[in-house]
Amino acid sequence: MKQLTLDLHADAPPVLENFVAAANADLLAALYEAVPLSNPPQHLFLWGDAGSGRSHLLRSVVTAAAQAGRPACYLRAADVLDSLPQAPGLLLAIDDVEALGPDAQIALFRAFNDARSQRMTLITSGAAAPLHLHLREDLRTRIGQSLIFEVKSLTDEDRNAILNAQAATRGLRLEPEIVQYLLRHGRRDLSSLLRTLDALDAASLERKRPITLPLLREILQRDQTL
Repeated sequence: MKQLTLDLHADAPPVLENFVAAANADLLAALYEAVPLSNPPQHLFLWGDAGSGRSHLLRSVVTAAAQAGRPACYLRAADVLDSLPQAPGLLLAIDDVEALGPDAQIALFRAFNDARSQRMTLITSGAAAPLHLHLREDLRTRIGQSLIFEVKSLTDEDRNAILNAQAATRGLRLEPEIVQYLLRHGRRDLSSLLRTLDALDAASLERKRPITLPLLREILQRDQTL
């Protein structure tokens, strides 16, 4: 059965509990297992399309580790220079590894080498599977020794179910043609869909009228001009 967590407001903080697992149940379970210290550490690599939720997951597992009292750090690859934080038991998440510069790649390679003695867990992400990453061969090999998961995008069925569930919690009714139009003409990542639902909810309350296609078109047109 697909997991559809309902606490999914667009401004909700990134936590593992509000990630819609859908076809990513095994990945989500592996991230939960990565939160506590283990010896030897089990590293993870996540890859998938833009908007699939990779950054959400990396930020979420860092949050979970910190809440559990474990040192944890999230970094975008573009912000890594020639060194990385190291500490006993650290959970270190590096996003978009294909953006690492030459010195940053060396730093990440060293972190992998030191991980066992420091009991560090490395969770990295990229836009492609390790075989297709344009990185130093030694670093690509280290990443390839991680548990590797493709972050699979939501299907339209998943998006439809989430939007209708969220609308129901707000006392809104979304006619099928509303959802179909939004999925055809709106931004399809979940955060954008939920922001549109927030805007529709606010406009419906302000104007004291139900959600209609003209209202949805107005919201989408306004978003395109921002």
